[in-house]
Amino acid sequence: MKIVFATGNVNKLKEINEISKGSGIEFILPPDGFSPVEDGCTFEENSYKKAKEANRVSQMMSLADDSGLCVEALNGAPGLYSARYAGTQQEKIDKILQELKSFKNRDAKFVCVMTLLDTDGNILHVSKGECFGKIAETQSGKNGFGYDPVFIVENTDLTMADMSEDEKNKISHRAKALQDMISFIKTKFLL
Repeated sequence: MKIVFATGNVNKLKEINEISKGSGIEFILPPDGFSPVEDGCTFEENSYKKAKEANRVSQMMSLADDSGLCVEALNGAPGLYSARYAGTQQEKIDKILQELKSFKNRDAKFVCVMTLLDTDGNILHVSKGECFGKIAETQSGKNGFGYDPVFIVENTDLTMADMSEDEKNKISHRAKALQDMISFIKTKFLL
């Protein structure tokens, strides 16, 4: 079964196809013309808007996620604005580390909300995954992408970037949301 995954991020597409390997589901990029406006006030709203846009350009079943890093001491920032928090990814990491310099509380979580739409654009299922941890004082690791080099996973001393792809794909916010979604799809479509 092929489902359009509402992203232009090939790393994200690779990650979800890796997590869903063996499920009978293959996620593909949306066709040209995919240009969602992420102006929602919640991860749920943005996830829906992206899925709706992917559905519009593909006329296929579509799945979207909206995810971000929520840092407790920063009142949940960067949150919805994680992708637009600063210019380059390194600048985003530097900004987080700088803003947390005077805080003892470095608790944080990654949040991912996924929305699945049928071919007519109706919501079939919404899932949510969270991964708890804290922000490191310095970045570490070469794997992953985004804020992975500064996010120390709860009950470990490893950043997500220190983990292998396999390890990360078992515990990440995206993996948790996707596992719930795959379970729903397999049940609904008898895969």
